[in-house]
Amino acid sequence: MNSTRTQQLYEIAKQRILILDGAMGTMIQEHKLEEADYRGDAYANWHCDVKGNNDLLAVTQPDLIFDIHCAYLEAGADIIETNTFNATTIAMADYDMQAHSRQINLDAARLAKRAADLYTAKTPDKPRYVAGVLGPTNRTASISPDVNDPGKRNVTFDQLVEAYIESCEALIEGGSDIILIETIFDTLNAKAAVFAVETVFDKQGYTLPVMVSGTITDASGRTLSGQTAEAFYYSLRHVSPFSFGLNCALGPDLLRQYVVEVAAVSECLVSAHPNAGLPNEFGEYDMDADEMAAHIGEWAQAGLVNIVGGCCGSTPAHIRALAKAVENAAPRAIPEIEVKMRLSGLEPFVH
Repeated sequence: MNSTRTQQLYEIAKQRILILDGAMGTMIQEHKLEEADYRGDAYANWHCDVKGNNDLLAVTQPDLIFDIHCAYLEAGADIIETNTFNATTIAMADYDMQAHSRQINLDAARLAKRAADLYTAKTPDKPRYVAGVLGPTNRTASISPDVNDPGKRNVTFDQLVEAYIESCEALIEGGSDIILIETIFDTLNAKAAVFAVETVFDKQGYTLPVMVSGTITDASGRTLSGQTAEAFYYSLRHVSPFSFGLNCALGPDLLRQYVVEVAAVSECLVSAHPNAGLPNEFGEYDMDADEMAAHIGEWAQAGLVNIVGGCCGSTPAHIRALAKAVENAAPRAIPEIEVKMRLSGLEPFVH
Protein backbone atom coordinates (compact mmCIF):
# COMPACT_ATOMS: atom_id res chain seq x y z
CA MET A 1 0.00 0.00 0.00
CA ASN A 2 1.51 3.34 -1.02
CA SER A 3 2.04 6.22 1.40
CA THR A 4 -0.97 8.12 0.05
CA ARG A 5 -3.28 5.20 0.79
CA THR A 6 -1.67 4.73 4.19
CA GLN A 7 -2.23 8.39 5.03
CA GLN A 8 -5.82 8.08 3.83
CA LEU A 9 -6.34 5.23 6.30
CA TYR A 10 -4.94 7.34 9.15
CA GLU A 11 -7.15 10.25 8.17
CA ILE A 12 -10.27 8.10 8.16
CA ALA A 13 -9.30 6.69 11.54
CA LYS A 14 -9.08 10.20 12.94
CA GLN A 15 -12.55 11.05 11.64
CA ARG A 16 -14.52 8.00 12.73
CA ILE A 17 -14.42 4.54 14.26
CA LEU A 18 -13.30 1.95 11.72
CA ILE A 19 -15.23 -1.28 11.27
CA LEU A 20 -13.42 -4.60 11.12
CA ASP A 21 -15.17 -7.70 9.82
CA GLY A 22 -16.43 -10.67 11.84
CA ALA A 23 -15.72 -14.36 12.15
CA MET A 24 -14.62 -16.37 9.13
CA GLY A 25 -14.78 -19.81 10.76
CA THR A 26 -18.34 -19.24 11.98
CA MET A 27 -19.46 -18.41 8.46
CA ILE A 28 -17.66 -21.40 6.97
CA GLN A 29 -19.29 -23.74 9.50
CA GLU A 30 -22.72 -22.63 8.33
CA HIS A 31 -22.01 -24.32 4.98
CA LYS A 32 -21.47 -27.73 6.65
CA LEU A 33 -18.66 -28.67 4.30
CA GLU A 34 -17.48 -32.26 3.99
CA GLU A 35 -14.06 -33.74 3.26
CA ALA A 36 -14.59 -33.61 -0.50
CA ASP A 37 -15.47 -29.92 -0.31
CA TYR A 38 -12.25 -29.12 1.51
CA ARG A 39 -10.19 -31.16 -0.95
CA GLY A 40 -11.71 -29.72 -4.10
CA ASP A 41 -10.13 -30.76 -7.39
CA ALA A 42 -6.66 -29.57 -6.45
CA TYR A 43 -6.32 -31.87 -3.44
CA ALA A 44 -8.68 -34.69 -4.39
CA ASN A 45 -5.96 -37.28 -3.84
CA TRP A 46 -4.27 -35.76 -0.79
CA HIS A 47 -2.85 -38.48 1.48
CA CYS A 48 -4.53 -37.37 4.73
CA ASP A 49 -7.79 -35.78 5.81
CA VAL A 50 -8.05 -32.02 5.34
CA LYS A 51 -11.54 -31.35 6.65
CA GLY A 52 -11.29 -28.44 9.08
CA ASN A 53 -8.43 -26.77 7.23
CA ASN A 54 -10.41 -23.59 6.64
CA ASP A 55 -7.45 -21.72 5.19
CA LEU A 56 -7.19 -24.26 2.36
CA LEU A 57 -10.63 -23.13 1.15
CA ALA A 58 -9.01 -20.04 -0.37
CA VAL A 59 -7.61 -22.48 -2.92
CA THR A 60 -10.32 -25.13 -3.14
CA GLN A 61 -13.48 -23.07 -2.55
CA PRO A 62 -12.54 -19.51 -3.54
CA ASP A 63 -16.09 -18.45 -4.41
CA LEU A 64 -17.28 -19.33 -0.92
CA ILE A 65 -14.53 -17.30 0.76
CA PHE A 66 -15.05 -14.39 -1.65
CA ASP A 67 -18.77 -14.35 -0.88
CA ILE A 68 -18.08 -14.25 2.88
CA HIS A 69 -15.77 -11.28 2.39
CA CYS A 70 -18.45 -9.55 0.34
CA ALA A 71 -21.09 -10.21 3.00
CA TYR A 72 -18.97 -8.41 5.58
CA LEU A 73 -18.22 -5.55 3.21
CA GLU A 74 -21.92 -5.23 2.46
CA ALA A 75 -22.54 -5.09 6.21
CA GLY A 76 -20.25 -2.07 6.48
CA ALA A 77 -16.76 -3.38 7.16
CA ASP A 78 -13.91 -0.99 6.35
CA ILE A 79 -11.27 -3.68 6.88
CA ILE A 80 -11.60 -7.35 6.00
CA GLU A 81 -9.23 -10.04 7.24
CA THR A 82 -7.62 -12.62 4.99
CA ASN A 83 -8.60 -16.23 5.60
CA THR A 84 -5.10 -17.12 6.80
CA PHE A 85 -5.38 -17.56 10.56
CA ASN A 86 -3.69 -20.99 10.40
CA ALA A 87 -1.85 -20.59 7.11
CA THR A 88 1.74 -20.56 8.40
CA THR A 89 3.97 -23.54 7.63
CA ILE A 90 3.90 -24.41 11.34
CA ALA A 91 0.12 -24.69 11.56
CA MET A 92 -0.16 -26.30 8.12
CA ALA A 93 2.05 -29.15 9.35
CA ASP A 94 -1.09 -30.64 10.90
CA TYR A 95 -2.17 -31.49 7.36
CA ASP A 96 1.35 -32.08 6.00
CA MET A 97 0.84 -28.99 3.85
CA GLN A 98 3.85 -26.92 4.86
CA ALA A 99 4.95 -26.64 1.24
CA HIS A 100 1.56 -25.16 0.30
CA SER A 101 1.54 -22.41 2.90
CA ARG A 102 2.79 -19.66 0.61
CA GLN A 103 0.19 -20.36 -2.08
CA ILE A 104 -2.63 -20.43 0.46
CA ASN A 105 -1.59 -17.05 1.86
CA LEU A 106 -1.23 -15.61 -1.63
CA ASP A 107 -4.60 -16.86 -2.86
CA ALA A 108 -6.35 -15.74 0.33
CA ALA A 109 -4.94 -12.22 0.06
CA ARG A 110 -5.90 -11.96 -3.60
CA LEU A 111 -9.47 -13.01 -2.82
CA ALA A 112 -9.83 -10.43 -0.07
CA LYS A 113 -8.25 -7.75 -2.25
CA ARG A 114 -10.65 -8.49 -5.09
CA ALA A 115 -13.61 -8.14 -2.73
CA ALA A 116 -12.24 -4.94 -1.17
CA ASP A 117 -11.58 -3.38 -4.56
CA LEU A 118 -15.08 -4.28 -5.73
CA TYR A 119 -16.67 -2.47 -2.78
CA THR A 120 -14.27 0.45 -2.94
CA ALA A 121 -15.43 0.98 -6.52
CA LYS A 122 -19.05 0.88 -5.33
CA THR A 123 -18.43 3.38 -2.51
CA PRO A 124 -15.43 5.60 -3.41
CA ASP A 125 -16.08 7.74 -0.33
CA LYS A 126 -15.67 4.61 1.82
CA PRO A 127 -12.48 2.84 0.72
CA ARG A 128 -12.04 -0.75 1.90
CA TYR A 129 -8.81 -2.30 3.15
CA VAL A 130 -7.37 -5.79 3.46
CA ALA A 131 -5.66 -6.92 6.65
CA GLY A 132 -3.31 -9.81 6.00
CA VAL A 133 -3.67 -12.07 9.02
CA LEU A 134 -0.75 -13.70 10.81
CA GLY A 135 -2.28 -16.02 13.40
CA PRO A 136 -0.61 -17.24 16.60
CA THR A 137 0.23 -20.73 15.23
CA ASN A 138 -0.64 -23.83 17.24
CA ARG A 139 2.64 -23.83 19.16
CA THR A 140 3.99 -21.62 21.90
CA ALA A 141 7.58 -20.47 22.25
CA SER A 142 7.49 -19.73 25.97
CA ILE A 143 5.36 -22.49 27.47
CA SER A 144 6.18 -26.19 27.69
CA PRO A 145 3.77 -28.63 26.02
CA ASP A 146 4.72 -31.17 28.71
CA VAL A 147 3.77 -30.45 32.33
CA ASN A 148 6.48 -32.88 33.44
CA ASP A 149 9.21 -30.99 31.56
CA PRO A 150 8.88 -27.21 32.09
CA GLY A 151 11.89 -26.49 29.90
CA LYS A 152 10.60 -28.31 26.84
CA ARG A 153 9.54 -26.34 23.75
CA ASN A 154 7.92 -27.57 20.53
CA VAL A 155 8.96 -24.55 18.45
CA THR A 156 11.88 -22.13 18.41
CA PHE A 157 11.92 -18.38 17.89
CA ASP A 158 13.83 -18.81 14.64
CA GLN A 159 11.32 -21.35 13.33
CA LEU A 160 8.49 -18.95 14.04
CA VAL A 161 10.32 -16.09 12.31
CA GLU A 162 10.94 -18.22 9.23
CA ALA A 163 7.29 -19.24 9.02
CA TYR A 164 6.01 -15.71 9.54
CA ILE A 165 8.36 -14.25 6.91
CA GLU A 166 7.02 -16.62 4.26
CA SER A 167 3.40 -15.85 5.13
CA CYS A 168 3.96 -12.11 5.37
CA GLU A 169 5.67 -11.93 1.99
CA ALA A 170 2.81 -13.80 0.34
CA LEU A 171 0.16 -11.68 2.06
CA ILE A 172 1.80 -8.50 0.82
CA GLU A 173 2.27 -9.88 -2.68
CA GLY A 174 -1.43 -10.76 -2.70
CA GLY A 175 -2.41 -7.16 -2.02
CA SER A 176 -2.76 -6.74 1.75
CA ASP A 177 -2.92 -3.12 2.88
CA ILE A 178 -2.31 -3.90 6.55
CA ILE A 179 -0.61 -6.70 8.46
CA LEU A 180 -2.67 -7.98 11.40
CA ILE A 181 -0.88 -10.04 14.06
CA GLU A 182 -3.85 -11.36 15.99
CA THR A 183 -5.15 -13.65 18.73
CA ILE A 184 -1.78 -13.47 20.45
CA PHE A 185 -1.62 -15.70 23.52
CA ASP A 186 2.18 -15.87 23.79
CA THR A 187 4.13 -12.61 23.63
CA LEU A 188 7.28 -14.40 22.45
CA ASN A 189 5.35 -15.71 19.44
CA ALA A 190 4.21 -12.15 18.76
CA LYS A 191 7.76 -10.85 18.99
CA ALA A 192 8.77 -13.43 16.40
CA ALA A 193 5.94 -12.25 14.16
CA VAL A 194 6.91 -8.61 14.60
CA PHE A 195 10.56 -9.37 13.86
CA ALA A 196 9.52 -11.27 10.74
CA VAL A 197 7.27 -8.45 9.54
CA GLU A 198 10.00 -5.85 10.07
CA THR A 199 12.47 -8.11 8.23
CA VAL A 200 10.09 -8.25 5.26
CA PHE A 201 9.58 -4.48 5.35
CA ASP A 202 13.35 -3.91 5.35
CA LYS A 203 13.75 -6.27 2.42
CA GLN A 204 11.05 -4.65 0.29
CA GLY A 205 11.98 -1.08 1.21
CA TYR A 206 8.60 0.12 2.48
CA THR A 207 6.26 -0.53 5.38
CA LEU A 208 2.56 -1.18 5.89
CA PRO A 209 0.45 -0.35 8.93
CA VAL A 210 0.64 -3.15 11.50
CA MET A 211 -2.23 -4.09 13.81
CA VAL A 212 -1.46 -6.06 16.98
CA SER A 213 -4.25 -7.87 18.83
CA GLY A 214 -3.83 -10.09 21.87
CA THR A 215 -6.08 -12.51 23.71
CA ILE A 216 -7.01 -12.47 27.38
CA THR A 217 -7.60 -16.16 27.90
CA ASP A 218 -9.93 -16.15 30.90
CA ALA A 219 -11.16 -14.29 33.97
CA SER A 220 -7.59 -14.06 35.27
CA GLY A 221 -7.19 -11.07 32.96
CA ARG A 222 -3.95 -12.41 31.51
CA THR A 223 -2.66 -13.86 28.27
CA LEU A 224 -1.71 -17.53 28.22
CA SER A 225 1.92 -16.56 28.75
CA GLY A 226 0.93 -14.67 31.90
CA GLN A 227 0.77 -10.97 31.06
CA THR A 228 -1.92 -8.48 31.96
CA ALA A 229 -3.31 -6.40 29.10
CA GLU A 230 -1.20 -3.42 30.16
CA ALA A 231 2.00 -5.48 30.42
CA PHE A 232 1.28 -7.02 27.04
CA TYR A 233 0.99 -3.55 25.52
CA TYR A 234 4.28 -2.40 27.01
CA SER A 235 6.00 -5.54 25.72
CA LEU A 236 5.17 -4.59 22.13
CA ARG A 237 4.75 -0.80 22.10
CA HIS A 238 8.25 -0.41 20.65
CA VAL A 239 6.98 -1.52 17.24
CA SER A 240 4.76 1.59 17.04
CA PRO A 241 1.78 -0.29 15.60
CA PHE A 242 -1.10 1.32 13.73
CA SER A 243 -3.38 -0.20 16.34
CA PHE A 244 -3.17 -2.28 19.48
CA GLY A 245 -6.03 -4.22 20.95
CA LEU A 246 -7.72 -7.42 22.04
CA ASN A 247 -9.80 -10.13 20.42
CA CYS A 248 -11.30 -13.58 20.96
CA ALA A 249 -11.80 -15.70 24.12
CA LEU A 250 -14.34 -13.37 25.77
CA GLY A 251 -17.56 -11.63 24.83
CA PRO A 252 -17.84 -7.83 24.95
CA ASP A 253 -19.33 -7.86 28.46
CA LEU A 254 -16.30 -9.61 29.93
CA LEU A 255 -13.70 -8.04 27.66
CA ARG A 256 -14.59 -4.42 28.44
CA GLN A 257 -12.41 -4.05 31.54
CA TYR A 258 -9.35 -5.14 29.56
CA VAL A 259 -10.14 -2.80 26.69
CA VAL A 260 -10.26 -0.02 29.30
CA GLU A 261 -6.82 -1.15 30.49
CA VAL A 262 -5.35 -0.93 26.99
CA ALA A 263 -7.11 2.35 26.16
CA ALA A 264 -5.63 3.97 29.26
CA VAL A 265 -2.04 3.45 28.09
CA SER A 266 -2.07 3.00 24.33
CA GLU A 267 -0.26 5.62 22.25
CA CYS A 268 -1.85 4.29 19.06
CA LEU A 269 -5.33 3.34 17.90
CA VAL A 270 -7.19 0.83 20.07
CA SER A 271 -8.95 -2.10 18.43
CA ALA A 272 -11.31 -4.72 19.83
CA HIS A 273 -13.11 -7.61 18.19
CA PRO A 274 -14.65 -9.81 20.89
CA ASN A 275 -16.51 -13.07 20.54
CA ALA A 276 -20.31 -13.11 20.42
CA GLY A 277 -20.39 -14.09 24.06
CA LEU A 278 -19.04 -17.32 25.52
CA PRO A 279 -19.67 -20.69 23.83
CA ASN A 280 -22.56 -22.74 25.15
CA GLU A 281 -22.46 -26.50 25.83
CA PHE A 282 -22.63 -27.15 22.10
CA GLY A 283 -19.74 -24.81 21.33
CA GLU A 284 -22.06 -22.24 19.79
CA TYR A 285 -22.29 -18.52 20.53
CA ASP A 286 -25.60 -17.10 21.71
CA MET A 287 -25.07 -13.33 21.91
CA ASP A 288 -27.19 -11.81 19.16
CA ALA A 289 -26.30 -8.84 17.01
CA ASP A 290 -28.30 -6.27 18.97
CA GLU A 291 -26.85 -7.26 22.34
CA MET A 292 -23.31 -7.25 21.04
CA ALA A 293 -23.85 -3.89 19.35
CA ALA A 294 -25.23 -2.40 22.55
CA HIS A 295 -22.04 -3.32 24.42
CA ILE A 296 -19.71 -2.01 21.73
CA GLY A 297 -21.82 1.10 21.25
CA GLU A 298 -21.28 1.87 24.94
CA TRP A 299 -17.51 1.39 24.49
CA ALA A 300 -17.62 3.92 21.67
CA GLN A 301 -19.59 6.44 23.71
CA ALA A 302 -17.04 6.01 26.51
CA GLY A 303 -14.22 6.89 24.11
CA LEU A 304 -12.42 3.57 24.39
CA VAL A 305 -12.00 2.40 20.80
CA ASN A 306 -10.92 3.30 17.27
CA ILE A 307 -11.51 -0.02 15.49
CA VAL A 308 -14.24 -2.55 16.32
CA GLY A 309 -15.35 -5.84 14.87
CA GLY A 310 -16.24 -9.37 15.85
CA CYS A 311 -14.47 -12.66 16.46
CA CYS A 312 -15.88 -16.16 17.08
CA GLY A 313 -19.64 -16.43 16.67
CA SER A 314 -20.06 -13.08 14.95
CA THR A 315 -21.70 -12.76 11.53
CA PRO A 316 -22.46 -10.00 9.01
CA ALA A 317 -25.58 -9.25 11.06
CA HIS A 318 -23.39 -8.51 14.09
CA ILE A 319 -21.08 -6.28 12.05
CA ARG A 320 -24.00 -4.38 10.54
CA ALA A 321 -25.50 -3.77 13.99
CA LEU A 322 -22.28 -2.64 15.63
CA ALA A 323 -21.43 -0.38 12.67
CA LYS A 324 -24.77 1.31 13.22
CA ALA A 325 -24.16 1.52 16.96
CA VAL A 326 -20.87 3.41 16.61
CA GLU A 327 -21.56 5.53 13.52
CA ASN A 328 -22.16 8.75 15.48
CA ALA A 329 -19.52 8.21 18.14
CA ALA A 330 -16.17 9.97 18.01
CA PRO A 331 -13.11 7.74 17.85
CA ARG A 332 -10.82 7.54 20.85
CA ALA A 333 -8.45 10.51 20.77
CA ILE A 334 -4.78 9.87 19.95
CA PRO A 335 -2.94 13.04 20.97
CA GLU A 336 0.45 12.07 19.56
CA ILE A 337 -0.68 10.54 16.28
CA GLU A 338 0.60 13.40 14.12
CA VAL A 339 4.05 13.14 15.70
CA LYS A 340 4.08 9.44 14.91
CA MET A 341 3.11 10.13 11.30
CA ARG A 342 5.98 12.55 10.88
CA LEU A 343 8.37 9.99 12.33
CA SER A 344 7.05 7.52 9.75
CA GLY A 345 7.73 9.96 6.93
CA LEU A 346 4.07 10.79 6.38
CA GLU A 347 2.41 14.18 6.28
CA PRO A 348 0.20 14.97 9.29
CA PHE A 349 -3.52 15.39 8.93
CA VAL A 350 -4.96 18.65 7.69
CA HIS A 351 -7.26 20.06 10.37
